[in-house]
Formats: sequence, C-alpha cells, structure tokens
Amino acid sequence: MATTVTSKGQVTIPKRIRDAMQLVPGAPVEFSVNAAGEVVLHPARPAGRTRNPVRDRFDAVRGRADVPWRTDALMKLLRADD
Repeated sequence: MATTVTSKGQVTIPKRIRDAMQLVPGAPVEFSVNAAGEVVLHPARPAGRTRNPVRDRFDAVRGRADVPWRTDALMKLLRADD
C-alpha cells in the first residue's frame, strides 16, 4: 500500500489503516523508528498519561553515578606519574 509525500511533507494514511487504528480526523499520532529502520505509527497518548516515556539512553542514566570522586581529584589521580 503506497502513498506519495506532498511538497509539505504530508502523507495520507490509507483508510484501511485509519480504521484498524481507530483514527478519526484530528486524532494525534506519534511516529517512531524501530531497530529495523521501519517507521511505526502509534496513536498518541493523552498528555499526562505516558507510563514510560522513551528517553535517550544517556538521559536514562545521567546523574545516577555513585562515584565519590570530584573531577579535580580524579584528574590528578589519572595524570599522576607513578
């Protein structure tokens, strides 16, 4: 089932797909790209109802390190000539 991208970057979602996803005019949708590089269309969840928002893998761990070192102390240790 092919469609064409307009000059504005828009495409028409085929009726069969809209019906299967229960999409109505004005319904918000989200796009994502899976590991295989395929674009996936999802009905958007209402604001405030996202259970596990997808975050960047680095954002997921940023600020969670439990390291007692201060940057200057660590740099001094790494640069020490032993």
